[in-house]
Amino acid sequence: MMAKVLVIGGTRFFGKHLVGKLVQQGHDVTIATRGQHDNPFDERVHHTILDRTNSGELREAFEDTVYDVVYDNICYTPKEAMELCAILNDHTTRLIFTSTMSVYDVDGNAKREEDFNALHYMYDLTPSQQYSYAEGKRQAEAVFEDYANFPVVAVRFPIVMGDDDYTNRLSYYVEHIAKGDAVEFLNLDAEMSFILADEAAAFLYWLAFSNVDGPINATANGTISMRELVERIETVVNRRATVIEGDSPYSIPASWYMVNDKAQQAGFQFSHLDDWLTPLIEKLSK
Repeated sequence: MMAKVLVIGGTRFFGKHLVGKLVQQGHDVTIATRGQHDNPFDERVHHTILDRTNSGELREAFEDTVYDVVYDNICYTPKEAMELCAILNDHTTRLIFTSTMSVYDVDGNAKREEDFNALHYMYDLTPSQQYSYAEGKRQAEAVFEDYANFPVVAVRFPIVMGDDDYTNRLSYYVEHIAKGDAVEFLNLDAEMSFILADEAAAFLYWLAFSNVDGPINATANGTISMRELVERIETVVNRRATVIEGDSPYSIPASWYMVNDKAQQAGFQFSHLDDWLTPLIEKLSK
């Protein structure tokens, strides 16, 4: 069955992968972006250019349309979440919000959905208030709990990897080690969760047609320590790494990973990171 779908943020990385899957399956897709990147889907999607932080533009673009599913990949503050609810209440039957593993503390313990409960979390809707990425996502989840009159899925992704990752986080390590430059870590024994961009998109697509709601962890099976990650890169680039103490994209003081039991019990089967991590490193090294 064809669905009418809105994707807020859909021209880069896993958002682009998601739109590709939706288009391939014949759904009626609208993407809403700031217009800073080309629309790679041409006439296969409707493309609305707007400033996500401008509530007037958001309302004008969407308040007269009803969507079966809305994906919000670029909501970073509670005010943005509240304004979207005000517009989409009675205009969608489902919202899938891209949240993050960052809502969880970095404390060395495996994280489950109940380790952060947005239902009773305090938020501040002051427009000028500044938030860290993690705090903005926590408060956005809390606002969706309070204001949405439609089911909301808060997808908590770990760091997403891929050869088209515009943040170049994994590439940073591959390139530095290959050139003999030092890389920085706080704790080489800290373990992390990851997911591949295409799998993140597949999970988002699957959620649109599932009956899952609430917070849900989405991560590849398995964890990897930063020590092992460095060793894999060393093997691929055939060069010994120089590691110093300091901050870098994956530099964390303690293990930081989560389990995906809820998603797997609902029927989604994740890959194991060993299936794709070394091939990805090899691709990035070329």
